[in-house]
Amino acid sequence: YPEALADKSWDNTGLLLESPFDPLRRQMNSVLLTVDLTKAVADEAIERNDSVIVAYHPIIFRGLKSITLANSQQQSLLRLAAEGISVYSPHTAIDAAPGGLGDWLADIITGEPATAPTDGAVIPDETSSKSSKPSTPQPPEDDPFLEPKRPTYLLQHHPSTANLQDGDLKLYALPYPPLASTAHTRHPIRPLDLPAHPGAGMGRIVRFSKPQSLPSLIERIGRGLGNPKGFPIAIPQGKQIPDMSISSVGICAGSGGELLSGLDVDLLFTGEMSHHEALAAIEKGQCVVTLFHSNSERGFLHSVLRQQLLEAVKAEWEVVRKQEREREGVEEEVLEALEDEYVGVEVSERDRDPYGIVVSKVYD
Repeated sequence: YPEALADKSWDNTGLLLESPFDPLRRQMNSVLLTVDLTKAVADEAIERNDSVIVAYHPIIFRGLKSITLANSQQQSLLRLAAEGISVYSPHTAIDAAPGGLGDWLADIITGEPATAPTDGAVIPDETSSKSSKPSTPQPPEDDPFLEPKRPTYLLQHHPSTANLQDGDLKLYALPYPPLASTAHTRHPIRPLDLPAHPGAGMGRIVRFSKPQSLPSLIERIGRGLGNPKGFPIAIPQGKQIPDMSISSVGICAGSGGELLSGLDVDLLFTGEMSHHEALAAIEKGQCVVTLFHSNSERGFLHSVLRQQLLEAVKAEWEVVRKQEREREGVEEEVLEALEDEYVGVEVSERDRDPYGIVVSKVYD
């Protein structure tokens, strides 16, 4: 995910904090992946003794005139520097890359094979849905979005799926069988003119060869992402979800209002949109599915980036070890560090979207 793909007109990607190597207090050869570098994630990296945090969102966006403990984000940076932990942010380089976050979301919406998190959503098939008993009260008869009296399933929340509580949101399952990969075309919404990276660009537009039902796409989103406990859906007034047929989808991770505005598509699929952007879309007859900002991004760390980075770092570490051993005058402490063959890449267990959903189990 080269920095050349990032939108440098506003984004701040690359190495944001470079901590010096201290042979007397050497960190683990490990990377911690996160969407947001919060205090909780900084604590986690320090406890784990990681060397690097790869934070999808930059913790530094604008120039700093000072770095003090009074600011919570700067406090995290100072603590990480003191511990010898560096910070890198790829952000829009991942968004725009061929095979990156935009294509990962497009794979989900089209039913393309995608590596799902091992602790991702558990969704019963049609047979088990019919035989299972609902574990929560059913929605009211006049619910405009979902047919009443359907079984329920959980969309598990990354990464703490082992700690789900009874109060976690349940999304009402629809009785549609799983769909195979669907023929389609796709291209970036805002292509990048970079001959070295054909197909790169911000966002994706998917056009299906045959129209898809909105319920089937909702099921794909649940299966493919695995992390949201539920997600908002906006549809035109007077319509119901089973009535909607989708031939085209505009896709943008994170905040997609600006990029998706004005697209001639049936469905807008993104992390978040403003109230008025969603209103404008449904007034045009479009549907909107939002996942909360970082829930449109976090699954990519589990499903794609972790394994890619692990393989790349393993290969690079072997090259570095060989080169440094052959170099004259290498310090004894450095030679000792080069003996360590271990390389690790893990996804933060404390990173999560700031928003959750509280749902009452009792209907009036």
